[in-house]
Amino acid sequence: MILNPKFPLYLPGVENSNNDSVSIIGASLREDITILGYFVSGNGGLEIKVENTYATKEYASFSDILKKFIQDNQLENVKRLGMAVPGPVLDGKSSPARLGWHLDIAEYTRDFGFEKVEMLNDLEASAYGMALLEDNHLEAIYTSGHLEKGNVAVLAPGNGLGEAGYFFDGKYLRPFATEGGHSEFSPRTNVEVEFYQFLNNIYGIVSWENVLSKSGLFNIYRFLRDVKRHPEPEWLGERLAKGNFVEELYKAAVEENVLICKIALDTFLEFLAREANNLTLKLKATGGLLIAGDIPQMIAEYIDKAKFYEKFKISDKMEEMLKNIPIYLVKQNHTALNGIALYTAYYQV
Repeated sequence: MILNPKFPLYLPGVENSNNDSVSIIGASLREDITILGYFVSGNGGLEIKVENTYATKEYASFSDILKKFIQDNQLENVKRLGMAVPGPVLDGKSSPARLGWHLDIAEYTRDFGFEKVEMLNDLEASAYGMALLEDNHLEAIYTSGHLEKGNVAVLAPGNGLGEAGYFFDGKYLRPFATEGGHSEFSPRTNVEVEFYQFLNNIYGIVSWENVLSKSGLFNIYRFLRDVKRHPEPEWLGERLAKGNFVEELYKAAVEENVLICKIALDTFLEFLAREANNLTLKLKATGGLLIAGDIPQMIAEYIDKAKFYEKFKISDKMEEMLKNIPIYLVKQNHTALNGIALYTAYYQV
């Protein structure tokens, strides 16, 4: 995997030959699965040798998964460990609510003997991983300008709502994490006020993650079903309860033309366009917007690009800026794993 020149990341260690031929374990920790890869650095890029996936909830700790990965692949003398985690990282520590684990880089350095351990928020890691994407991994929703000419926003709805950005310093893009997904959701129309009240009774504080995530899509669906009284076919209720909710809802909308499912997807995409607008404005992301995450990838063929763009650029005073911002859908789901390995290999000189 070689760096894409369209993403001029700040990676000062690329020029240091001491970072070549270094063995690295990269780990992307998620609520449902944890993915680990064994990488070797070289020539400003990475080569992945092994990749394994583990069911997160079957293990008491990340250390248990890490030990199993090392044993499964008979790895010895691995120099570095990089971890992408679904939560904030402070002073080398993180306690992501979705995992229920306390993570501390000092513990892994001590217990496994790594010479260096790095830990990043998963979407910040993904932002680094975008530098390894090939052009066919980016699908244009709207094109104008170039990604590197200004700050860039990253929005990723999946198990949660990830938000990150790149600061453009005039030469390089420098990724950074945010916890913007936990900022408060605000309704715009009377129906949305009803939706807000519905969520307020459940959560108290209503965040954008309660709207734009897998559970958020379920919240939209059950609001339409339970409050607005859109009919749910009996067979659909059974299918949604037993299968992958997002996948089954999408199939029912596209293949069965079920109205409540189509309205749920349309509502989700309208909210996605609105929060994309919010994030882009807050970061002044004139360089572009990247939409990643499991849900957009899963429903990509349903997205009406022209409609999304029209919803995205609505603003009180900033439409002139918003209408020229390029928007891309990321069609690669290993960016966090690749990104944390890249960061661990080359961020420091």
